[in-house]
Amino acid sequence: MSLSPLDLLRLTCISLSGNLLRSALTTVGVFMGVAAVSATLQVGNISRAVIAEQLAKREAPQFRITIWDDLGFKLEDMEFLRHRLKGIQAISAAKWFGFNEKVIFQAEEAETNIFAVSEDHLLTSGRRLIAGRFFSPNDFTNYRPVVVIDEMLATQLFKGGTKPVDQRIYANGRPYIVVGVMESKEGFFDKIEAEMWVSMSVYKAMTGSQTIGGISVRPYNLKDIKRMEKQGKKVLKQRFPKAEVHTRNNVKKILEQQEILELASQGLLAVGVISLLVGGVGIANITIAAVMERTPEIGLRRAIGATQRDILLQFILEAVILSLAGGIAAIVTVHGLTVVVADVFKLPYKFDSNTAALALGAALAVGVGAGFFPALRASQLDPVKALRQG
Repeated sequence: MSLSPLDLLRLTCISLSGNLLRSALTTVGVFMGVAAVSATLQVGNISRAVIAEQLAKREAPQFRITIWDDLGFKLEDMEFLRHRLKGIQAISAAKWFGFNEKVIFQAEEAETNIFAVSEDHLLTSGRRLIAGRFFSPNDFTNYRPVVVIDEMLATQLFKGGTKPVDQRIYANGRPYIVVGVMESKEGFFDKIEAEMWVSMSVYKAMTGSQTIGGISVRPYNLKDIKRMEKQGKKVLKQRFPKAEVHTRNNVKKILEQQEILELASQGLLAVGVISLLVGGVGIANITIAAVMERTPEIGLRRAIGATQRDILLQFILEAVILSLAGGIAAIVTVHGLTVVVADVFKLPYKFDSNTAALALGAALAVGVGAGFFPALRASQLDPVKALRQG
């Protein structure tokens, strides 16, 4: 007749307490392994959170292509590139129209950078509209003197609760109607500045120029940006063999950090896995030693009715308890230390139950796997031979 679960648990605890030193050392081995794995996963989580924060402060990941020659890019060149690059989420053009230009609203003045942009600039930049709208197709077709400003410029110009949308402002002595306000973000420079945008058609009407400046390309996947950057440069170099084609992305530093952190995480994970395997070896050793020491006990229990399943489950349960004890202690310790470090260095961190479950699951898998075959051997002992050894 098989033992009840409570009796099985009681016998397991008695067995483990019979050799506290060995059990404690095995638990410490599991603790070190799980702590290493958990710490590695936490480093990865924090690293991804830091990168996400950095990406949130700037425009959507994109690269810009510029050309140095007498003609410059035109709208047909942007369409040419659109049809030859795979993985484009958005593509648009932007032309620098004014640097630190004075903008006036009633008695308020501010300085801003002015850009002329094409229709898909909002999607390419990834910025969020705070108020109003972006340029419509009719704005481009009818050369409407409307502008979109960023939140920083709106704060500097419009005070006392005045709403920016539909207000008339002046830049370089020319009147414009504000139709929208976009959030302020870092662009290709590592700082936030006041910005204002006009439609590319207005820029062409005012200057007589048909060039569109640089072409910005936003990929669907951040990991594709370098590949697409090289491909775009190659395609346009073939179109303009005598011109100098230059590319630049706005996430170069972030990509470099991401690569370094991924390499570091992989190295730490390897150390953690090795530590966890060492803990598994400890569990295997304690199980083998327990089988050898308790051979007479196993024979006696088999003789009075214990089944092979009871013996097998008891030894596996011992491995599970040691793994759980070491794993839970490691997760709690790593969490506490991570909270302290994150608080000191102002890092984004919150407890991730999935990470904890993964680390604890790995400990259980290694523990049960290491203890299974010794436990199976114990369950298959011949009762008569086992009693004779006593």
